[in-house]
Amino acid sequence: MMLLCLLLSFPGKYNEVLSPGDPAPAWPALEGVDGRKYTMETWKNQPYLVVVFTCNSCPCARDYEDRIKSLAEKYSKKLAVVAINSSLQPADNLQAMKKRAEERGFNFTYLFDDSQKVARAYGATYTPEFFLLNQERKVIYMGALDDKDDPDKVTSRYLEQALAAAEAGMPIEKSETLARGCMIRYKRQK
Repeated sequence: MMLLCLLLSFPGKYNEVLSPGDPAPAWPALEGVDGRKYTMETWKNQPYLVVVFTCNSCPCARDYEDRIKSLAEKYSKKLAVVAINSSLQPADNLQAMKKRAEERGFNFTYLFDDSQKVARAYGATYTPEFFLLNQERKVIYMGALDDKDDPDKVTSRYLEQALAAAEAGMPIEKSETLARGCMIRYKRQK
């Protein structure tokens, strides 16, 4: 009975806060590695927006950096990619983020959520965890980017499949998958 209650209390299959179809939470101005401040409105003219929660210190998140860069490049005319770091580990502070972005040549916006409010609002639990938003900024997909940690073994590109279905006006077969990676360590709330 307890398990049934827990399952019924989750809005999404794997997310305690959001379900596919929900309006995406807007965020206050967050500082980027370029020193500028960004809100969701910054990308109001982009048909799609990918919000990915990531960080510097998670090995799995680091393994996905090239895939995130490829996604941003491949779909640059259709969507913007915004990476948000909500980790409070020393290796994830803004200075470390700036250094990582420069060393790795990030072609996407990388923001610091030092209050962790944005990650909480999205119900993000892992790095990396992806949210695909449509023009109305509703969540149309959330979860993992693809089905394998090893890029050479990927057989399903969940986010890209969701984008293709949305563009074709078709239902999204998998609008939610289980994200995997390092758990976001949230600061205790009082």
